[in-house]
Amino acid sequence: MTSNSAINKPFSIEKRRVYEAYKAVKSNRGAAGVDGQTFEMFETDLAGNLYKIWNRMSSGTYFPPPVRAVSIPKKTGGERILGVPTISDRIAQMVVKQMIEPELESIFLPDSYDYRPGKSALDAVGVTRQRCWKYDWVLEFDIKGLFDNLPHDLLLKAVRRHVKCK
Repeated sequence: MTSNSAINKPFSIEKRRVYEAYKAVKSNRGAAGVDGQTFEMFETDLAGNLYKIWNRMSSGTYFPPPVRAVSIPKKTGGERILGVPTISDRIAQMVVKQMIEPELESIFLPDSYDYRPGKSALDAVGVTRQRCWKYDWVLEFDIKGLFDNLPHDLLLKAVRRHVKCK
């Protein structure tokens, strides 16, 4: 796959970026989405499938397919619904993530660890351990169903404000 940028396309997405997103998604592994397509199936026409994602994204005609709902048991009982996107959609999401992440990184506080590049849960534990020796109090909170209750309109407003990439 070449790394040429789009010519006469509304969105400038390099073909190479789609390939790099594919490699990142593949390294995460994961189950097939609602279309039942596995990585092995996707790779039988890798160049064609990646081209299709690039062409639709760069022309503005990409629309995500439905997500497969999978129930997983919670440790505390009950179930949580996990959405499993198709492999193509995971690649498209990774392209977007890789394009907007550098812009968004600057607005996060240094103590924010979830889903951040170069930061992990172990890093958060390490900082917590250091602070436990420094302070004689602890504050813990868990927002139940945070992502289920996050106002989508406010999230989109924040994205529009902080992401300049079309």
